[in-house]
Amino acid sequence: MSLTPSASASLQPAKMKKDESFLGKLGGTLARKKRAKEVSDLHEEGKNAINAPLLPSATEIHPEDTLLEENAERIMLDPTSREDLKFKDLVKVLIDWINSELAEERIIVKDLEEDCYDGQVLQKLFEKLSDRKLNVAEVTQSEIGQKQKLQTVLEAVNNTLRPHGWTVEWSVDSIHSKNLVAIVYLLVALAMHFQAPIRLPEHVSVQVVVVKKREGILQTAVVTKELTSTTEMMMGRFAERDAFDTLLDHAPDKLNVVKTSLITFVNKHLNKLNLEVTELETQFADGVYLILLMGLLEDYFVPLYNFFLTPESFEQKVHNVAFAFELMQDGGLKKPKARPEDVVNLNLKSTLRVLYNLFTNYKNSD
Repeated sequence: MSLTPSASASLQPAKMKKDESFLGKLGGTLARKKRAKEVSDLHEEGKNAINAPLLPSATEIHPEDTLLEENAERIMLDPTSREDLKFKDLVKVLIDWINSELAEERIIVKDLEEDCYDGQVLQKLFEKLSDRKLNVAEVTQSEIGQKQKLQTVLEAVNNTLRPHGWTVEWSVDSIHSKNLVAIVYLLVALAMHFQAPIRLPEHVSVQVVVVKKREGILQTAVVTKELTSTTEMMMGRFAERDAFDTLLDHAPDKLNVVKTSLITFVNKHLNKLNLEVTELETQFADGVYLILLMGLLEDYFVPLYNFFLTPESFEQKVHNVAFAFELMQDGGLKKPKARPEDVVNLNLKSTLRVLYNLFTNYKNSD
């Protein structure tokens, strides 16, 4: 059937009205969906604001970090803390220490998270430090095998550290999940307990984001974790108390009497080289006077190439004090309880212990 122009024209308005009606309904539907999405987004934003009031904006929570069982939690290092210079220095010191201890095993650690999570490095390190062999498989590839090894290693570590006052801040799951804070806690405890010949940066703290799941809702909080305090405080967790602890804690008025006696003793000998001591805390810290004093007490000349006569770095000073300790042992004295690092760090009790040991053995020497 053909349509005349007038008939065709009369049908167009009806078709346009129908199209307009359809587009109007479609537009209304889209507008309603847009409003609904905006409401949903606003609701989600409000929900997140309630559930994560303390979450730093710089911290990214990855999807896998939110897949938690009810009442479970995950701890993540805040990115700002990860870049903190003191924290990075602490991590470097620990890595260098591990590599030094395990050099004979040809083990090289480059990343604490990637190299320590499976228990292999921790096993070798603890065995070296404790001089004992653990009954574990040497190589484990499966997750179950790695966790079993970690369980055995951490049980041995905890049994060693707990009696000396260390709080266990690590677990099989935290280590295996590459929790850097837990790994650092563990290594710091081992280093301090076994008196590692290193200087740990003091007062290192980091912020961690703790994500918990309660009644199906994720809750987040930021917590500050202290990884190191002072060397003296950390050493004090397991160091045996002696007369100098009692003296400093309960009779500080008598301290000057002891210091005067020790100064008189060392000057009696050092004066032969036209040297004089007035401050025990500082003048023995580089090890030079200790070495010269041992030579005078044992009546021999110490070759200058064996030590640094004018030490500048911390390492050179530690070398000197450690060398003086060797001379003391060669002279029949017991190995000093103090660490060379403690003397270099101006730890008064450590210096007093070393000098008092010399005094008791050589007080009648001319």
